[in-house]
Amino acid sequence: MALQPWRKGVVTKITDETFNTRRFWIQIPELPAFDFIPGQFVTLDLPIHEKPNKRVRSYSIASWPDRTNTFELLIVLLEGGAGSTYLFTEIKEGSELTLRGPLGVFTLPTPVDKDIFMICTGTGIAPFRSMVNYIMLHHIPHQNLYLIFGTRTSKDLLYHHEMKYLESEITNFHYIPTLSREQWNGQQGYVHPVYEKLLHQNRKDETALPPALFYLCGWKAMIDEAKARIVQLGYDRKAIHLELYG
Repeated sequence: MALQPWRKGVVTKITDETFNTRRFWIQIPELPAFDFIPGQFVTLDLPIHEKPNKRVRSYSIASWPDRTNTFELLIVLLEGGAGSTYLFTEIKEGSELTLRGPLGVFTLPTPVDKDIFMICTGTGIAPFRSMVNYIMLHHIPHQNLYLIFGTRTSKDLLYHHEMKYLESEITNFHYIPTLSREQWNGQQGYVHPVYEKLLHQNRKDETALPPALFYLCGWKAMIDEAKARIVQLGYDRKAIHLELYG
């Protein structure tokens, strides 16, 4: 695949998703359509350092291919984060950004013929939002899709109402938000016991693992623990795909 060139993007819209997370819509004026595969990301070159390798920040695309030249990014304001601080304080509607993309191979197989476990924390939900909407809009055949979204409290839930709607519209799509620091009427604790319980329930017998692929996106600590647990269950490392944040 040829390396994508740097292009100019124009920020057309900004909204707050939560108290510390924003949605940025970016248009590429030179392209009639910005084509990508759900799960891919773009890299921004931000004027935050004199060294080029310290200016770049990558973000998963949170929207889905719609034949337009506009896409959405979901960005959290990180304490002490130079990139997110610049985007939150300096970027307004009409601002220009330098970017490259789409990039990455964190994409679903074709066909989607195994159960897919989408396990994420924080803004790691972004590529899965892209994937699930694309599956619905294009009527892509699939097995069970489990979106297990770990966050601290209900105020940190991203795209929550949209995910609930998608769960009601898509056969075999299961949205499982999981809160680690708040009592509520949904799943509590960390994400790991959630997928382990589902895998146990899905066993046809005690000797056979249910066919599954695992997509991990979020903070390193979660991904490291999930990888270890999934391998310990007996799955091959090739069944695990990951996109690391931070």
